[in-house]
Amino acid sequence: MSIYDYSVINPQNEEVSLENFKGKVLLIVNTATGCGFTPHYKDLEEMYESFSDRGFEILDIPCNQFAGQTPGTDDEIHDFCQLHYNTQFPQMKKSDVNGETELPLYTYLKSQKGFEGFGKGPKALLMSAMLKKIDKNYKNNPDIKWNFTKFLVDRNGNVVARFEPTHDMKLVSKAVQELL
Repeated sequence: MSIYDYSVINPQNEEVSLENFKGKVLLIVNTATGCGFTPHYKDLEEMYESFSDRGFEILDIPCNQFAGQTPGTDDEIHDFCQLHYNTQFPQMKKSDVNGETELPLYTYLKSQKGFEGFGKGPKALLMSAMLKKIDKNYKNNPDIKWNFTKFLVDRNGNVVARFEPTHDMKLVSKAVQELL
């Protein structure tokens, strides 16, 4: 199996094959509208504006599995992103990224790049402390830990990196640029 064997559903309930992104550098992100990491939308849009003409795409997959931080409908989520961040990259239908109803795409992504830690700094420490209360074994499974986990896919469809929401967006941007 390759990433191009998967598809997602857009807000109009149309299937979008990842094959449409063949030959492009792709950043797949589970997003939320009411999260402390929601300002990542600003950085994501800046990256999209800077690199989309060089073959870069972002796939925004809203998810409400983390503290109910994406409570709206697909239309409300889209309107929020447009109003606050003027996002132009493709946004998909709100979906699960963990558990029995997770998108098969996320099963694949997690099999390719498991959890490697939150890095260093205050946000990393806070995330670790919070997750220890939720799941003492969180470090030992590949599940998505929170909103704005990002998977970077190269032009050949290889999942080359996973960035937790605590990773600096400048690091994400640098990794994208290296693949363009």
